[in-house]
Amino acid sequence: MAVAVARSRRGLKRIVVGRPSDAPRRFVPGLLILGVPLLIALAGPLFACDAGPRGTSLTTGAGHPLGTDFTGRDVFREVLLGGRSVVTVALAATALTYAVALPVGFVCALTRRAWPEEVLMRPLDVLLAVPSLLVVLLVATAVQPGPAGLAAVVALVGIPDAARIVRAAGAEAASRPAVEALRMQGESWARLALGYVGRAVARTLAADIGVRLTGAVYLVATAAFLGVGVAPDAADWAVMVDRNRTGLSVQPWATVVPALLIVALTMGGNLLVDAALARPHRSEKNR
Repeated sequence: MAVAVARSRRGLKRIVVGRPSDAPRRFVPGLLILGVPLLIALAGPLFACDAGPRGTSLTTGAGHPLGTDFTGRDVFREVLLGGRSVVTVALAATALTYAVALPVGFVCALTRRAWPEEVLMRPLDVLLAVPSLLVVLLVATAVQPGPAGLAAVVALVGIPDAARIVRAAGAEAASRPAVEALRMQGESWARLALGYVGRAVARTLAADIGVRLTGAVYLVATAAFLGVGVAPDAADWAVMVDRNRTGLSVQPWATVVPALLIVALTMGGNLLVDAALARPHRSEKNR
């Protein structure tokens, strides 16, 4: 623990700060946990071998490191192939959510008139009252969305929450005297929104992005359980958990391995966000 001593009018001030090496260490647990599912999702298809003949359903051994699934396919190969769809759809949905929520929230936070907020936020409040899974099911009854469509639907149900958080955090920053001074100097709306308000609420939005990504992963997995966005026999971690859960007591690896990878994906993402938001430990004592 490093100790710095500075002089002030009241005497000596003792400042205790963490070691310089403490900051990188905060990211290690999140990187290790998140790195496993990400590596498998992105590089797994490159190492997946040919399908080959199918074996007996829900068995272990017989040349299959993790056994076979409910249709006799090799679970190890399905794990290598099944992560890319979950990861890409969840990341795309989170990016689309904030692509809409950021401008809507900043407009509502920086406007001085009531009607822009009424026009932009009231329709989102209506959508907010509808359960997320119900929206996915209603869309699925009209059309059968593919991965891109599922990402759009997941983004749609996440926009109301994200826009309200951006608006609430941005309104507090927009009410500061510094913003009024920038207005008087003739600064553009983009400079106010991105240059000052955006930086002021960056920590809040970073924390929300971690939560939003976790929610997107869960919703994508739930939709896959119901056969929305992916084929019922697709190589997908969420589909594997759903289709193989009946044989959990006989062949647990077909269900446990993809479930653990989904948990690691969400847990690692949240740990990284927490590490990025954590400030170096600092305390001051006056003598």
